[in-house]
Amino acid sequence: MADHKNKFTTTDAGIPVPSDSHSLTVGPNGPILLHDHYLIEQMANFNRERITERQPHAKGGGAFGHFEVTEDVSQYTKAAVFQPGTQTDVLIRFSTVAGERGSPDTWRDPRGFSVKFYTSEGNFDMVGNNTPVFFIRDPMKFQHFIRSQKRRANNNLRDHDMQWDFWSLSPESAHQVTWLMGDRGIPKSWRHMNGYSSHTYMWVNESGEKFWVKYHFKTDQGIEFLTQEEADKLAGEDSDYHIRDLYDAIEKGEHPSWTLYMQIMPFKDAETYRFNPFDLTKVWPHADYPLIKVGKLKLDRNPTDYHTEIEQAAFEPNNMVPGTGISPDKMLLARVFSYADAHRARLGVNYKQIPVNKPQCPVHSYSKDGAMRVENVSDPVYAPNSKGGPEADPSKNPEIATWEAHGDFVREAYTLRKDDDDFSQAHALVRQVMDDAARERLVNNVSGHLKAGVSEPVLQRAFEYWKNIDKDIGDKIEQAVRAG
Repeated sequence: MADHKNKFTTTDAGIPVPSDSHSLTVGPNGPILLHDHYLIEQMANFNRERITERQPHAKGGGAFGHFEVTEDVSQYTKAAVFQPGTQTDVLIRFSTVAGERGSPDTWRDPRGFSVKFYTSEGNFDMVGNNTPVFFIRDPMKFQHFIRSQKRRANNNLRDHDMQWDFWSLSPESAHQVTWLMGDRGIPKSWRHMNGYSSHTYMWVNESGEKFWVKYHFKTDQGIEFLTQEEADKLAGEDSDYHIRDLYDAIEKGEHPSWTLYMQIMPFKDAETYRFNPFDLTKVWPHADYPLIKVGKLKLDRNPTDYHTEIEQAAFEPNNMVPGTGISPDKMLLARVFSYADAHRARLGVNYKQIPVNKPQCPVHSYSKDGAMRVENVSDPVYAPNSKGGPEADPSKNPEIATWEAHGDFVREAYTLRKDDDDFSQAHALVRQVMDDAARERLVNNVSGHLKAGVSEPVLQRAFEYWKNIDKDIGDKIEQAVRAG
């Protein structure tokens, strides 16, 4: 390998970069700053690396249905979509993260679980996964993480050595990697997996009271998974296994459903909670914040044109309706920019006029022109004006889904709290959630993955990584790999 000791990271203009890992924020826990031009360059360039298909989450499928609120959570949010008895049309898209459009559905990979609610107040999008956590906590590393899961530059092949090189140098990935290498790393079908917001969001009630929340869509079909051997066999026999399963189930009238539960944290609790509640690599223990039932989501209609209704569907976490909001989660703050920007790059600036993305409520915006615009604009096309154009009404959606932030401009990790570390929740997953059989499958999955091309010194770092998660599991993994 070439000697990289004298190389330092620069922008595309050759200017030295102050950090490969941390975004510029107001204090270590504050919002990301728009003038972090290197972060913007990284995210914007990344969104344009590929054309036609999505960058991550390229392979997927979906269906239409509705969400009905069966409980009363109005004390937590004023959002119309979550008021008692409300029924809302929805679209869900499921996907794998790393594979291309032609890749097998049964690769070991997180699954995307994205929901678009066509509410009376505008489109509300929940962009999530089938895991409650993620690999990283700062968006500066996201592009690098995805590239480590994609294909090498020299041979155009996916590479386990590249993956473990990134993971073993990013200890915050331990919790998600343990999920990935466990049974839920390959769901039996999309119908047999949960969906999670993963990120922390905000809810605001009619009185302006704020809450931090996490969304949990629990499958009513039960959690089921494929073993590595079953998945490998299906990858060769039917690479579209999950797409076919969902379509066939709905065609037969076996409409899959999920029950939505929320974890709800009082706003002030976040200031003193024992670990950072906005850290995407962590879960909130249910003993601290139990699940609160909200309603039922059911899929009952297949698309009639996969291209127009699924491939062109655009989900974006910036679609927040009144009564909902974002949190100081740095990954979420970056995604508020990057998802919409990815759609503009892939589908064109007028992607919200594509029928599957079009709101079911009136739209009165000042956007105009651009490629593929199909809806006519009428004068006036500027604001303010005295010609009868729409006027912003602060009372419709006041800026109350906010939080206080202060501090110098820094590139630092979140401020550590007393229970903040990278391995304890992964250890709990291994010891408190998995049984002996699941732990044995975990060892087999990881050791098999490491045997497939992972080289020294990455291999030794991977062993230490697993020993930090659980000494017994790490020792067994090393023994299995060393034994050949």
